[in-house]
Amino acid sequence: MSLADPQTVRDLLLAHADDDAAGLAFEDRTWTWREYVAESAARAHVLRGLLDPSRPPHVGGLMENTPEMAMAIAAGAIGGHVTAGINATRRGAALAADIRRADCQVVLTDAEHLPLLDGLDLAGVTVIDTDTTGWAEQVATAPRTTDGFPEVAALDTFMLIFTSGTSGDPKAVRLTHRMPVFAGGMLVDRFGLTADDVCYCAMPLFHSNAVAAGFGPAVAAGATLALARRFSARGFLDDVRRFGATYLNYVGKPLAYVLATPEQPDDADNPLRVAFGNEASDRDIAEFGRRFGCVVSDGFGSTENAVVVSRVPGTPPGSIGQPAEGVAVYDRETETECPRAEFDESGRVTNLDRCVGELVNTTGAGFFAGYYNDEAATAERMRGGRYWSGDLAYRDAAGFVYLAGRTADWLRVDGENLATAPIERLLLRHDAISQVAVYGVPDPLVGDQVMAAVVLRDGASLGPAELERFLAEQPDLSPKAWPRFVRVASALPSTATNKVLKRELAAEGTETADPVWVRGERDRHFAPSRPTDR
Repeated sequence: MSLADPQTVRDLLLAHADDDAAGLAFEDRTWTWREYVAESAARAHVLRGLLDPSRPPHVGGLMENTPEMAMAIAAGAIGGHVTAGINATRRGAALAADIRRADCQVVLTDAEHLPLLDGLDLAGVTVIDTDTTGWAEQVATAPRTTDGFPEVAALDTFMLIFTSGTSGDPKAVRLTHRMPVFAGGMLVDRFGLTADDVCYCAMPLFHSNAVAAGFGPAVAAGATLALARRFSARGFLDDVRRFGATYLNYVGKPLAYVLATPEQPDDADNPLRVAFGNEASDRDIAEFGRRFGCVVSDGFGSTENAVVVSRVPGTPPGSIGQPAEGVAVYDRETETECPRAEFDESGRVTNLDRCVGELVNTTGAGFFAGYYNDEAATAERMRGGRYWSGDLAYRDAAGFVYLAGRTADWLRVDGENLATAPIERLLLRHDAISQVAVYGVPDPLVGDQVMAAVVLRDGASLGPAELERFLAEQPDLSPKAWPRFVRVASALPSTATNKVLKRELAAEGTETADPVWVRGERDRHFAPSRPTDR
């Protein structure tokens, strides 16, 4: 099979079936591509014997970034069954619901995660602990051949990937073979990746970022896929040096987590060339590139892969870039395109009420193949034949996109609509602040009050008076956008893909043991408050 015309993930894998270059690395062990493909094929044979042909051929993977998880994904591609990435941070009834929603016949797990399934209603599901000698013996005696499996096509489902669940219950996205093949090839071309590169993946393989931007380019280029069991800000640089990583993928806040650790004089002494991902701030993109001597390429996309926005030369501060063809900002009520943002001399948007809308793919679904077992949610996403992302944004006169938050982040403060993302970007201008989340808490009279939760860099300090002075110096900060409450947290609640769970922060409000500063109702003075005062 030629790499010039791969249609499926199976095509990509079989192209390396006789390759003795390093294909998979984990901790102190490495597998060649020949070994990786053969081991994955053996697992595909074992699983084929366990699957009931009268039911959907779905196999769940409840593991972190281990060799077994990487082989489970490849086994699905080779064997023609669907691998469901099961979020390893889910618990109890929610975890059981995910497994049932994905119609898993088999769940592959390990000794670490097996206890999570104790007592759950999983009737009809075969659970396999891949750490047992029984599994090892089954795999060892299975054929290593890659033929004899059902045919797969580009638009067949390769994986089920659950959304992050930042704005509600996770939904299972159908990820076709076409998507990681396209994404992997695009990234190989964009960054000049070859078999000599090492793709470091610390993002969870049960999520689309790791599959499309980690696994995808590695298998497309024949590069080494180097796995970290889980992301560690303090272990990141040691991993990069140990594996010889030249490329990494990220999603959410990992760059901020790494940058919050103390800088060392030899940080740039590493092999890393490229960091590719999405949702990093302007400051973190520039600082990470400087500190570690690499290029950071940040874009915007979702698990559904229907709306894409890319940074291009000349992207203004605060913008996430130019949208792909057909992507626009629409008013959900009128289903028409929103007017462009207008700015005053200080850089403040003066027409937020009219220019903020939802990012929409007006040409259709893009790579979105629908949610599995959820026709209502699919129909809601594809209302009017357009894909509605749920992400609020606005565009400037040149067409550049600025995020305004999720649809649930639209606040009503003193009769004025406010978007949270611009306030977050503004707070991140302060050097002491590593992470920030802005959200609404109920106003005792009507509408919302603005609350911000901030996490400081390691060793940094920030006091109420200093924050007052900083905010007062920001010419583009609307008077109504000043936070009423500021929570100084040690960490923000987040999903497994490093996305902040604002709904948890909003539910807690000021009921927290963290320090909270309160601004006067009619002034700009912050003062610490005691829990009993709130």
